[in-house]
Amino acid sequence: MVVGDASLNIDTLVIGAGPGGYVAAIRAAQLGQSVLIVDKSELGGVCLNRGCIPSKALISAAHQYEVTQHASEIGITAENVKVDFSKVQQFKGGVVKKLTGGVGALLKKNKVQVFKGEAMFINENEARVFNDQEAPRYMFKNCIIATGSRPIELKAFPFGGRILSSTEALELPEIPKSMIVIGGGYIGAELGQMYSKFGTKVTIIEGADMVLPGFDKDMTTIVSKNMKKTGVEIFAGAQAEGATQTDKDVTVKFNVGGETKEVTAEYLLVTVGRRPNTDGELGLDMINVKMTDRGIIEVDHQGRTSIPHIFAIGDIVPGLALAHKASYEGKVAAEAIAGMPSVVDYKAMPAVCFTDPECASVGLSESEAKGKGLNVKSGKFPYAANGRALSLGGSVDGFVKIVADAETGIVLGSQIVGPEASNLIAELGLAVEMAATLEDLALTVHAHPTLGEIVMEAAEVVLGHPIHS
Repeated sequence: MVVGDASLNIDTLVIGAGPGGYVAAIRAAQLGQSVLIVDKSELGGVCLNRGCIPSKALISAAHQYEVTQHASEIGITAENVKVDFSKVQQFKGGVVKKLTGGVGALLKKNKVQVFKGEAMFINENEARVFNDQEAPRYMFKNCIIATGSRPIELKAFPFGGRILSSTEALELPEIPKSMIVIGGGYIGAELGQMYSKFGTKVTIIEGADMVLPGFDKDMTTIVSKNMKKTGVEIFAGAQAEGATQTDKDVTVKFNVGGETKEVTAEYLLVTVGRRPNTDGELGLDMINVKMTDRGIIEVDHQGRTSIPHIFAIGDIVPGLALAHKASYEGKVAAEAIAGMPSVVDYKAMPAVCFTDPECASVGLSESEAKGKGLNVKSGKFPYAANGRALSLGGSVDGFVKIVADAETGIVLGSQIVGPEASNLIAELGLAVEMAATLEDLALTVHAHPTLGEIVMEAAEVVLGHPIHS
């Protein structure tokens, strides 16, 4: 309870309870700080509630449905397989509820105070937190801003009706017959391919010359090939110009190769990036934190803003909008507040896309390394030559590629496309982080038969003495 309008005192105020904020709050509490975390939405932020987790639940369901459709190829016949999408959504909701409940339990265990509402800076040392019932003020010694991001809304394609952001696309009550996706990046590729596996006719319109432009072309070519198997139509190098919608469908006009085309579908999903949540009622203008024109907060190597005791992490600072990046930065900021010498180091920051097949990368690509003037050597090992991959059935397209320093053999980066790439990349991330060599990977005994052997075999390819290729 607040007596009058006096301010309460707290060591560290955390604004935002996503994967950056709640991790920062827990780490700060572990280090002896009294912590208040504020968020108007459910604990876990976009990632747990409207992004990473719900999308992966739906992707998993779509994959299992697809497997049953082709089980006859390995001698299993499944007849009359149907999708009850309402139950799929219930499954997704159950996963989300379990995880958000877990976050709440962790915060409580670490004695972090939780306020469901919004926060607004009054000055550099004070903020008001508020909801419909109360509006106490807090004096803080330090603050970590972790307010995340939201989907970018294009003027020509305003959200509403048949035009969806990723948030609405994850909540559809039934499988649409058709869907247009503007933007073939991480989110557009994942959700577009997921719905296509459920039977939706999907059309992707991408401005770059390929889907997933953040990954190497030899990776995305394999993903595109698989997308087309489920009927996804991809228009790369295309520019969407406008949309008209009725109560039943939406028509998009776009230009590709100098030719104007139109496509009509039940829904239009717009996934062209995310915008940092640094505007609105947060009151950053009241404290003059330095930001770019795009609303990105400028920070140093510890997440410290232009105001020394105020930190920022996650989607609102420079770099890719990745949940694991936010969590990492949250721990660094909490430790910096405690006086520890922690600093961010993005050298081994992995990037993963849960398409089919999965794509994952860490460290430098071959072109990036050469662009830095490094003398490198690289090599690939294909999934098709791995016993475990073949025994899984289905497509074995894909590879593990390792990039290393030509003189020292130190691993500089890796790119993986294929089943379980999201898990395999962890070993390569450790290799980059600890400056492991190709010999370290090649001499590490990997259990047989496993997909992990592909990492060992790829290292042997680069060393020039492969056994199975």
